[in-house]
Order: sequence, then structure tokens, then C-alpha cells
Amino acid sequence: MKNYEILEHISDLKIRAFGRTKEEVFSNMLLGMCGNQKTKVLPGKVKREIKISSPELSSLLVDFLSEILYLTQVNKEVYSEVNFKKFTDTELKAELVGQKVERFGEDIKGVTYHSLDIHQKKDGTWQAIVLFDI
Repeated sequence: MKNYEILEHISDLKIRAFGRTKEEVFSNMLLGMCGNQKTKVLPGKVKREIKISSPELSSLLVDFLSEILYLTQVNKEVYSEVNFKKFTDTELKAELVGQKVERFGEDIKGVTYHSLDIHQKKDGTWQAIVLFDI
């Protein structure tokens, strides 16, 4: 199973992520988002703790990605790994692992609710679609 794919969109970044679990689809969406920022990374690793609460699963996904985008911009870091310590449909606690960034090439401005979808397929796997404003 592939982690994610970039979907065609006229002006923004649209990603479809896949996973065997909800946690894996969140993690793969993170990889898709951060992997498409065209950064020049510096050596060494950084870690950040996050805690997010939302009313339901799709909002949790948007809030999760928005928090990571905020941390990316404020700390000049890009994250390639997430280790979930708690994960429900309305709350998560996790540790992000990444690297400092010298500069960004592609700037993602925000995570949108437009075309947002997260669901479990008939085969038991998960899929999510998110549109990012660039």
C-alpha cells in the first residue's frame, strides 16, 4: 500500500492518504504535506509534543495538520514522523520528529475543509483527502 498520492488540482495541493489504521492515515497525510514543501533541511533531529482536541474525526485531521503547519512555520522545522501516544476520534497526543529547515521553497498557507474526506473502506483500510491552500 502506498502512503499517499497527489491529486490533480488547478491551483492548490490536494493529497489522498492511505492507511491500515486511522493513525497511519494521519501519519501518511503528514508525510504528504511536509514532503511537498520543498525544503532545504539541516542536519540533526528535533522533537515536539502536540495535544489536540476536536469535536469529530475529520476536524481532528484538519486541526492536527494545521497545528503541524503552524509549528513548521514558527520553528522553521519540517516533520517526517509522528508517534501517537493517545488517539481517539476526538483527541490525540503525539510526538513529532523532524529537522530544522534552512529555507522553504513551496509555502503551504493553510489546511482547508474543502473536499475534506476521511473514511474506512470496505476492506478495512482508511483513506483521507485534504486540500491545502498554497
